[in-house]
Amino acid sequence: MRLHLLALLAGGPAHGYELKQALEKLLGAAYPQPNIGQIYVTLGRLEQAGLIEGKHVSQPDRPDKKIYEITVAGREAVDLWYENPSEAPRVRDDFFMKLALAHLTGTADQIALIHRQRRHYLTLMRALSRLERAEQGPEQRIARLLIEGASLHLQADLDWLERCQEELE
Repeated sequence: MRLHLLALLAGGPAHGYELKQALEKLLGAAYPQPNIGQIYVTLGRLEQAGLIEGKHVSQPDRPDKKIYEITVAGREAVDLWYENPSEAPRVRDDFFMKLALAHLTGTADQIALIHRQRRHYLTLMRALSRLERAEQGPEQRIARLLIEGASLHLQADLDWLERCQEELE
């Protein structure tokens, strides 16, 4: 989340609640949203690392708020994040390890594991379909792309489970 917050601050100064709102507006319900406490903890760490600076701003009828601004080092970190490709496809997958260890140790039925995982993925797929129907306005374009990407990943996972079952039966 630290780089997400830095990228938002690269667009301009903001306080924690504005950053939370920006993430929620951009990603909708499709992306797990951090709570405000997580955001402020992360902002504190970013400030300690010298990637952002916080300034207290007085408000006449409210408590003071702290506005955060990105530093040169913070902007360099964001630029580097954008320049580097994201991680490769998941190789260290928890389910794959369950399947492999079940085979190695004989402590669980591999086909039962596949069926259980398939049911879980199908439940997730239905939830994504509901989210996609809910995110219909033009301002939810990014959220819809996120949902579509997650659905495509899930479909690939379901196809892979089918392949595993065929191989193991």
